[in-house]
Amino acid sequence: MSGSQGLDTLRDSPTGSGAPAAVGVLGGGRMGAGIAHAFLLAGSRVTIVERDADAAAAAAQRVLASVEASVVRGTADEDAAAYAARFATSTDVADFANCELVVEAVPEDLELKIDALTRVERVLAPAAALASNTSSISIDQLATLLDRPSRFVGMHFFNPVPASTLVEVVRGEASDPKLVDEARGWVRAIGKTPIVVADAPGFASSRLGVMLGLEAIRMLEEGVASAEDIDAAMTLGYKHPVGPLKLTDLVGLDVRLGIAEYLAQTLGERFAPPALLRRMVAEGRLGRKSGEGFYQWDAS
Repeated sequence: MSGSQGLDTLRDSPTGSGAPAAVGVLGGGRMGAGIAHAFLLAGSRVTIVERDADAAAAAAQRVLASVEASVVRGTADEDAAAYAARFATSTDVADFANCELVVEAVPEDLELKIDALTRVERVLAPAAALASNTSSISIDQLATLLDRPSRFVGMHFFNPVPASTLVEVVRGEASDPKLVDEARGWVRAIGKTPIVVADAPGFASSRLGVMLGLEAIRMLEEGVASAEDIDAAMTLGYKHPVGPLKLTDLVGLDVRLGIAEYLAQTLGERFAPPALLRRMVAEGRLGRKSGEGFYQWDAS
């Protein structure tokens, strides 16, 4: 079955929820698994493609454990077996051929993302949508080598995806306005709130969030206050749900460093990463995923 024929078949069997009938996710790490979880719970069939069999197996474990947790909490409409029946993993992007939407969720590296997006686009039907979960890289820059940039948009999810209620829909210069509207509808269908932003370095959320996080790191570096007290200033004083240093641990210090370096290149020295952040990343103190960052974590 060709990609276009498969897509027509899928559109004849809508989920009824407004979510795409079939969704692909490239990359099954924490973010990719969370995106898969969100679409599964909304009724979509979901395929994750990973680089090798071991990574695919790890992704499957992440997704199914997350789904099971939702079932136990009573926040899912079906049992775990029903979700598992609509979920698959693969190591071949050709398995995205019948997807209406594919979301790229590989690490925040320009060349890696462009390579991933161009490989995926080649197997998609012309009407299929391609999205990037990038948190800072220009959508227009990512679209430079795509054959169908009008079918490309940013969909920036937040970590942890199951608990977060926001998705940034980033419209590129070439993004079809109808696709932007579709993306907003998909976000609502998975129970989240979309905001639409123009393509700009860091979009809205990363630009603001990283600036706050970097200043908090500088304050810690200068001995202004402890990590706990800096975070308490924002959680108690400004009602933020989590402080900027703990959030940096959750996001990953390496991820935040990469975003800061990109924003410093594009927006100026005000986003220059503090020496403390560079040193901690060099030492492997990456936050929750390594067991230590600004806080101690159970890395198991």
